[in-house]
Amino acid sequence: MMEEVIRVRNLFKKYGNITAVDGISFDVRKGEIFAMLGPNGAGKTTTVEILECVRKPTSGEISVLGEDIGSKEGANRIKRKIGVLPQDFNALGRLTVRENLEFFAGIYDKHLSISELLDMLGLQEKEKERFDKLSGGLQQRVGLAAAFINDPDLVFLDEPTTGLDPEIRRATWHFIREMKARGKTIFLTTHYMEEAEQLSDRIAIIVKGKIAALDTPSNLISSYGGSKSLVFKNAGEAAFGTLRRFFETARMDGNDVILPIENPRDIQIALNALFEMGLNFEMEVKSPNIEYVFLKLTGYRIKETGEVE
Repeated sequence: MMEEVIRVRNLFKKYGNITAVDGISFDVRKGEIFAMLGPNGAGKTTTVEILECVRKPTSGEISVLGEDIGSKEGANRIKRKIGVLPQDFNALGRLTVRENLEFFAGIYDKHLSISELLDMLGLQEKEKERFDKLSGGLQQRVGLAAAFINDPDLVFLDEPTTGLDPEIRRATWHFIREMKARGKTIFLTTHYMEEAEQLSDRIAIIVKGKIAALDTPSNLISSYGGSKSLVFKNAGEAAFGTLRRFFETARMDGNDVILPIENPRDIQIALNALFEMGLNFEMEVKSPNIEYVFLKLTGYRIKETGEVE
């Protein structure tokens, strides 16, 4: 049995008559990347803040790194053994990148090599620049370095690639995987579905304070992702109306028409119908992914910006 780094049983958090977290239970295993996904207001931020010992639960049994978060001494020990990248990370604006990391390192009894972290995150050329002169994406990478500076056993990453372009985002994924390979346990919250699918060993999807599903990405896709779909790009209302005569499951997504495929014969029926109407279109096949799972369980679609539609 794998060692548990986080153990949560029957966690509730209430604000007056509002229940933000509604009796959830889950474990996070040593050395895994565990993602928690959910629409805004679902309870994921509250859950994470409780695990970070920032917020107190209303009730429940919660341990982090073997420590009871209800104990003041335990909570203090937890805070020294974890790393945190908050979504609104900020640092000392007038200090350089290296000076900021030296400042954070000085808070702890031990720390990783600052030069190594700068190298791993591609910040070597920026180490002498003031933090307040950096772009938002570079500031985020400094925050990522700061989250790992104390050589933590467990790291909480909240939207770690916000503001990063696709190339740097994938480089950041490589860094996160490398830290996992060093034995770090990582608790990830993100609105980028591809990020969760690519990085996570297991994903919990939380909806209205309850965990709707928790499993590996592949198992979640198998259970909730549904079938493959044909996407008719910019096919418009005419194509939608034609396909709806044969398939009740056809739907519009902007000006695209989406058709779930239940069996291979459906493809030929759809193509014949559209060709007979003389319609022009481009077609692609989409396999189900974590975004499909998220949409099915929450009813929300995620934009590329990370915003919930």
